[in-house]
Amino acid sequence: MRKILIVGAGQSGLQLALGLQTQGYEVTLMSNRTADEIRAGRVMSTQCMFDTALQHERDLGLNFWESQAPRTEGLGVSVAAPDAGRAIDWVGRLDGYAQSVDQRVKMAGWMETFAQRGGQLVIHGAAVGDLDYFSRNYDLVLVAAGKGELVSMFGRDASRSPYAEPQRALAVAYVHGLGPRPEHPDFDAVRCNLVPGVGELFVMPTLTTGGRADILFWEGVPGGPVDAFQGIKDPSEHLALTLELMEKYTPWEYARATKVELTDAGGTLAGRYAPTVRNPIGRLPGGGLVLGVADVVVANDPITGQGSNSASKCAAAYLDAIVEHGDKPFDEAWMQATFDRYWDTAQHVTKWTNAMLGVPPEHVLQLIGAAGELQPVADRFANGFNDPSDFENFFFDPEKTAAYLAEVAGG
Repeated sequence: MRKILIVGAGQSGLQLALGLQTQGYEVTLMSNRTADEIRAGRVMSTQCMFDTALQHERDLGLNFWESQAPRTEGLGVSVAAPDAGRAIDWVGRLDGYAQSVDQRVKMAGWMETFAQRGGQLVIHGAAVGDLDYFSRNYDLVLVAAGKGELVSMFGRDASRSPYAEPQRALAVAYVHGLGPRPEHPDFDAVRCNLVPGVGELFVMPTLTTGGRADILFWEGVPGGPVDAFQGIKDPSEHLALTLELMEKYTPWEYARATKVELTDAGGTLAGRYAPTVRNPIGRLPGGGLVLGVADVVVANDPITGQGSNSASKCAAAYLDAIVEHGDKPFDEAWMQATFDRYWDTAQHVTKWTNAMLGVPPEHVLQLIGAAGELQPVADRFANGFNDPSDFENFFFDPEKTAAYLAEVAGG
């Protein structure tokens, strides 16, 4: 029986650990927190997962909360006008629904399941020296902890990382009491509100520790008016600032948020990071090799909501690669080939996300505007969040965009 060590108990680490368990591998999972500590802690993400990523969970029988979590059936875009109205406002329908499950709920539940199924769970914050010691006892070591000292083992890939600094300041609040969008009261949607020069507000339903809730998520241009959450420790102050900025920049969203309250004392999160692609193979002081997983090696800005989706897709790709490899050694060539297999899909996410962080070119503005007049365009844009590779066909190249819009308009 092959022995595998996974460091990090997030979406990718736990999904991979549980998947390998079902295939008969002897898996050890290292987490710096217990399930109870995760459940009682702060929110970690917004984690809206689209159909392909959800299907990877279903395939492993890990969709424990699917019947309870709200079904997000659309994705809408609003662009603020200078007068605080909306220059653009539309919603596309998703072919398969999306869902968000608070990672405090999911990771705690998955971790308990892993242990109940006989997995070796080690509660310990791992350092490079620990991995050097442990690695000798395992056939493969996977690093799925996206923060801290371990990430430094994976060098930045400058050719795939155009940004050296954070491109957005991030601020999240989980709330109860949000009203529906009056444009579509009969179904839930992720609402993307773009405020030119200021940032973006994302609003989406979720399942949290206390049941159904909604997430208010500001992404502020660094140094701008929404980059104002650093140093705020009081959750109620964080929510008050969130709402104040909504009232000023997205009054149509504020109108349904006048009665909201935080879900719990851990329902806020703020921070920033530079979007980075790293070399996937880490070298330990003793000569051993480790393979990076998901956002350890490909960390995109959350402006396109792809983090947990990419983590699920990476775990699925790595699981297949490990199983297919049989009893052969997990050498450097295999590690590189396994990452390359994931990069086949991840490259589209990175290209699209980095494009969305910049000032949109004229043809993209035309595309987003056309989606308000042509429902097939809105639907295709929305479904690109599930399969970002489709943006290659109509988003990046002005000629492809023009040809696509002409085709749709011509009926």
